[in-house]
Amino acid sequence: MPITDSFKARLYPQLERITSHFGTPFHIYDASGIRATGEQVKETFSPAGTFREYFAVKALPNPAILKLMHSMGFGFDCSSVPELMLARRIGARGEEIMYTSNNTSQEDFLVAADEGGCILNLDDISLVAKVPVMPELICFRYNPGNRRSGNAIIGKPEEAKYGVSHEQIVDAYRQAQQRGARRFGLHTMLASNELDYSYMVQTAAMLLEMCRQLELELNIRMEFINIGGGLGIPYTPEARPLDLAAMGREISRLMQDFRANYGYSPALYMESGRFMTGPHGVLVTRVINRKEIYRTYVGVDSCMSSLMRPGMYGAYHHIEAPGAEDRAEEVVDVVGSLCENNDKFAIQRTLPKLVEDDLLVIQDTGAHGQAMGFNYNGKLRPQELLMREDGSVERIRRAETIEDYFATLHFEENILAAEK
Repeated sequence: MPITDSFKARLYPQLERITSHFGTPFHIYDASGIRATGEQVKETFSPAGTFREYFAVKALPNPAILKLMHSMGFGFDCSSVPELMLARRIGARGEEIMYTSNNTSQEDFLVAADEGGCILNLDDISLVAKVPVMPELICFRYNPGNRRSGNAIIGKPEEAKYGVSHEQIVDAYRQAQQRGARRFGLHTMLASNELDYSYMVQTAAMLLEMCRQLELELNIRMEFINIGGGLGIPYTPEARPLDLAAMGREISRLMQDFRANYGYSPALYMESGRFMTGPHGVLVTRVINRKEIYRTYVGVDSCMSSLMRPGMYGAYHHIEAPGAEDRAEEVVDVVGSLCENNDKFAIQRTLPKLVEDDLLVIQDTGAHGQAMGFNYNGKLRPQELLMREDGSVERIRRAETIEDYFATLHFEENILAAEK
């Protein structure tokens, strides 16, 4: 979606000053916008009963952002040991962290049990026997298979590598009970960047139905359901945003009806990442070249190492050129310097005629932007900045350096001799 009017009004007048101070390229995030979305989410789902957002760390794994989330009472959804460590370093402990991993190693389970533990969200029935010490509270990621259709991005549930199947789910909880679990939660994740709120309502209904089945078969009650993440944002200007208010009303009604029918209801959790931060970040990059061959190419000082979604998925990210709005328009490809032909931020996009030294603002990079960066071709990931709520701007991650790139080549010699 286009940058919010509020963020634009605060960022664009300062853009030259910010770029003069920090250089380009950089991702910059809007603390005010993130907080506003967080408070909106809390208010929207409060009628459901007990509610908690577990921010998906994979979307934007920066301690400054995690601290902001924690200040709103949010927990963290982690899927790797480094993500666990990030959450713990900003003060999250115990049930403030949900560890949703797959193909999890023994070493990872041991780290998860450290420092007060976390909510283990197991992805496979075989993991029940592999958890070194079964915690009191356990959760399973449910995959309904062909009982639900996945959305266009995440694909069919029966083809996904994630989750415990419908046929296994009851036995998974039974085995966890036998190993000592006494408290339980139920999770699923079936959509990605979904703009149809009714899909998420159907997911909540599915989990509540499964809660009832598990209670009848095993005499256990779910303390919470986690409907996962996947709330979408409208990347294109013409796309309609997710109707969060309608989603909140309908899911709250489901939770209230469950409580009326059965005398209790589980807490409602979800693990949004993109929805929380995606619209509140932009990539600022500078035009450094124009190339006129069969097309016009506008070259910038960033590449796919800064934002891989357009090249990897063909994803659309809206682009503005502050200060160039009154120029005649032209159709161009906006490209980086990576030695890959898909290193393009925009293909045949209508933009004002751009010249060297113009600044471009590539929007909706607050999730899966910096986080998905990589070092192919020796390219380095950019710095991250945060526009604080008082309007000041701070660096919250420095740019990678060539020394970082070569760091893993400094090690003690270690050779296994050939057999004789």
